[in-house]
Formats: sequence, C-alpha cells, structure tokens
Amino acid sequence: MKSFFKSVLANIVAIFIIGVIFFVFFIFMIAMSAAMGDQKVNVKSDSILTLDYKTNIIDSPTEDQQGIFDFNNKNQNILVYDFVEAIQNAKNDDKIKGISIETDFISAGFTQLDAVRAALEDFKKSGKFVYAYGNMVSQPAYYLGSVADQYYLHPSGGIELKGMATEVIYWKSFAEKYGIGLEVIRHGKYKAAVEPYLRDDMSEENREQLSTLLNDIWSTVSTKIAASRKIEPAVFKTAVDSLYGIIPELSVQHKLADKLIQKSEYDQLLKQKLKVKKEKDLNRISVSKYIAANSDRKSSGKDGQVAVLYASGQIFNGEGYQNIYAKNFVEEIQKIADNDKIKAVVFRINSPGGSANASDEILFELQELKKKKTLVVSFGDYAASGGYYMAMAADKIYSEPNTITGSIGVFGMITYFKDLANRNGINSYDVTTNSNSNYYSIINGVSPSAVDMFTKSVEGTYKRFVYFVTQNRKKSFEQIDEVGGGRVWSGTRAKQIGLVDELGSLHDAVNFAAQKAKLKEYKVSAYPKKLTQFEQIFKDFEEDQISARYLRKKMGDEKYKIFEQVTNPKLQSGVMMGMPYTITLK
Repeated sequence: MKSFFKSVLANIVAIFIIGVIFFVFFIFMIAMSAAMGDQKVNVKSDSILTLDYKTNIIDSPTEDQQGIFDFNNKNQNILVYDFVEAIQNAKNDDKIKGISIETDFISAGFTQLDAVRAALEDFKKSGKFVYAYGNMVSQPAYYLGSVADQYYLHPSGGIELKGMATEVIYWKSFAEKYGIGLEVIRHGKYKAAVEPYLRDDMSEENREQLSTLLNDIWSTVSTKIAASRKIEPAVFKTAVDSLYGIIPELSVQHKLADKLIQKSEYDQLLKQKLKVKKEKDLNRISVSKYIAANSDRKSSGKDGQVAVLYASGQIFNGEGYQNIYAKNFVEEIQKIADNDKIKAVVFRINSPGGSANASDEILFELQELKKKKTLVVSFGDYAASGGYYMAMAADKIYSEPNTITGSIGVFGMITYFKDLANRNGINSYDVTTNSNSNYYSIINGVSPSAVDMFTKSVEGTYKRFVYFVTQNRKKSFEQIDEVGGGRVWSGTRAKQIGLVDELGSLHDAVNFAAQKAKLKEYKVSAYPKKLTQFEQIFKDFEEDQISARYLRKKMGDEKYKIFEQVTNPKLQSGVMMGMPYTITLK
C-alpha cells in the first residue's frame, strides 16, 4: 500500500512539473510571437499593396478577439480607420505602384466597405492602378472589387450579384405549440424587435420599413457598382435580376468583369504592368504589413490627441470586454475626460442597441464629457435604438449613407412556461407577504399589476428617449415621435429627416473634431485599448469564454446570435432599446 501511494504521488508531481513546463513554454512562444510581430517591415520598390482573403476589416478594437486557441486562423483583423489610412499613405508612396484586390469573400460591414471603397477611388486619382481578381466572388467582395480599373475573373468562376433581401422568422405558433408564454410590452407600431413573437406573418408596417431600408441601401450600392463598371442603371438592373454574374461568360458579356483569365495569368499581367521579368517574384505587401511599416509616420501629436472611443456590439449593464458594457464604458469615458492630452473625442457607434438603463448611464457620462471636450459622433453599420440614444450628447453626428439608424422606441419581453409545465404535470403555488411579492414566476408568468407597471415603465422610457432626441436635434416631441415609433432608417434618410447632421466617414468625423478643437498636429488614439496577448490568455481560460467560442464556431455567427437572443438573460431583462434585425450584405 505504501508503494502504491508513492507511485500515485510521483505521478501527480510528474503531471504538475509537465504542466508547469508546458505553461512556461506556451508563455515563451506567445512572447516570441509578439516580438516577431513588432519587427520592422521594409517596403520594397515596385511593390503592390494587396488585399487578399486573409483580410478582415473590423470597426473596433474590441472586435479583434482572435484567441490563443485559434491556431489555424491566419486572418488579419484590421481597423477600418487604419485600413483607410494605409491606402491614403500608399497614394503618395513612390514604392507602391498599385493595389491588387484578390479576395472572393470579405468580412466587413456596409460602412466599412464604403470607407475603403472611397479611399480606393481617391487612390486612383494618383494615376496608380487598382486591379482586381476573383474566382467565386461574394457580393460584398464584388462591391469592393468593382472599384478597380480592371476586374479579372477565373474562367470557371462566378460573381454572386443578386441584390438585397432580409428574412424574418416568426415564432408565435411555435411558442404556443410548445407551451411557451411571452408577455410583450412595446411602444411604437414599427418596434418590430418583438413582432416575430406576437404574430405568424409580417405586418404591413414592418414590410414598409424593411422595404424602404433595403431599397435605400441597395440604391447606394448598385449605383456605385454601375458607375465604376460604366454600365447603364437599367442594364445593370437586368444583369442583377437575371443573375448573369453566376456564368463567367455572361459576366464579361454584360461588363461585370473585363476578362476571363487564370490566376497565374493575372500574376503575369501584374508583372508586365510593373515591367518585372517573368522569372522574378512580384513584391506584394499585405495591408497589415504595410500598416506596420508605416507606424512611424503617425503624428507626434504636439497639439494634443483626438480620442476615438469605439462602442461596438449590444449594450449591457455590468462589465465585460466584448460588446458594450456600461461599467467599462463609464470608466473609459471618465479616463478620457481626465486626460488633459485629449482635446477632442469621436464616439464611434456600431450598435443595434440593448439595455435602456445601460444606454442611459453611458449617455449621462458622455454629456458630462462634452462639458470638458469637443464630442463628435460617427455612426458605423448600426446606430439604432440604444445605439442612437447614446449619440444624443454629440456636438455633431456623422452617419454613413448605409448606416442603419433610428429605431427610436422601447420594449420589454418576459418569457414563461405555464402551459409547457402544466402539460407535463408540473404545477406551481406561492406564498407571499404582499400583493406583488411574486409578480413574476417562470411558471405562471407576470401578474396583471406588474404588466400595468411595466407598461408605464416602457411609456416613460420612450418619453425620456424622445426628450433627449428633441434636445439634441432641436425638434418638437411631435416631430420626433412622427419619425420614431421604433422605425429604422438608412443614414441617407436619417439626414433628410434631421436625425443626423452630416453624411461622412469616421475620418470626416475625426477631421471635424480636430478642427473644432483647433488642433493642427494631433495624434489619433483608440479606446478601449485592445487586450494584450497575455490578457487574452487568461480571458481564453474563462469557462464562459471557452463555451461561447465553441458554440459560435460550431453554429456560425448568425445562428449563434439567434441562440444568444433566446438564452442570454441579459437580453431579456428590463426595458430594452433594441433594433429588430441584424441585416448583413451578402
């Protein structure tokens, strides 16, 4: 028995030692990786700036969540602000002779693609070339690539050019079938965030707002593609409606692409353009490496800093890194307010909304910040409901044409399982001290008195929402209520009805903020800061993070969002300022 315990103890010690050695080795490898990533990159003469399949364009540092366990993920996450700056630098860089867009799929939103596309249009004014090559090309990738002087397509490839659509799934009959009860309280006939739980078909109001929104966005996208490809609008519409892009020969015939060639032929074409011998390699440099090579070009900021505070994702109470957590954001805002080097702030919003309470908390701190510094707001893909609410502290609001914004409305939804429980022989009885001590039960639902109070809460929150909008937009309650009611608008429409001040990019907002703060030589700093690799290590070992990553990877981003909407208690508690849908360009 004694020898048995010695053997067990020896094994435990051995496992512990191996674990320590592995951990130390792991930390060493992370440190080496970070050191290698900081190495200086040199740009060679006659280089081509290349956008390839490894490129992900993101809006905020909090979206850069590549974990330590993502060993097979070779993608590079690049902030859209840095991406645009890289193209602007390349325009005046003698070593960069042109840009090659070589991506069939691209991870980016409407407004990010618009910003990069505009930068590429400006780059072409230098006289340098922009070429593109595709194989099986997604619609977003083609939207970006169509800006090129020449678009080349693989002989057996195709272009997914089909217009835009959105599909709403309705759950009412499903919930009734399985005994799931839903108590819904909302304000606004357009507050469609809860409509799928209340009916089995789409309301006319919802169809109207979605049709207007999609047509606004597609009008902007299709107009730009047709203009870049020099195709008459009516002819382009026919090509889209007929799905001509799917057939490579028809793509060329209808001017969607210029020529069908193999990838190696495309490479030879680039060599000819640069007068490089066939046996020589092309000097390609990725956007991420080019950004690293130009890191020393950034301004010293002798006049001060413009802080870009990124708010990306849904809005929650409490603390957390991904998404927008009130506690963290309040702390970030207070740090910025107390930093004397920061003279102006651009609040970049890319959010469909969330908790009304958290949105209000953040708005208050932004109002306090504006008393000290210039505050300009820039809208990304979404600035809707709670996302729009937070913008009401701004001196000026910039929106992209394709931003989805508005959704001035509130709702509350409570789930209970009375019928499901009863069908399975489960009954619930309570003992209370007051009339509404047990105003909510997961079995029996919400008491009538509580429903009445929740309705008053929703109505009160809506009035508070509209009040802040009237103060910022300098309009009456009736004027805002008319365009409110939960309705979503494109950035273009939002400008027309006065919900935003200007149509422009994040760069436009930064330039205006610097000008208003009277800064000539300034540094642009991003907040909140990206997690270091060592911080990410410990974050990745959290149980919730491991399970969430696993589920997201297995289900895919879109299905995971639906799963989270149903299961995350943070998305079901309290009064919500949320957008009805996540609409993606695909």
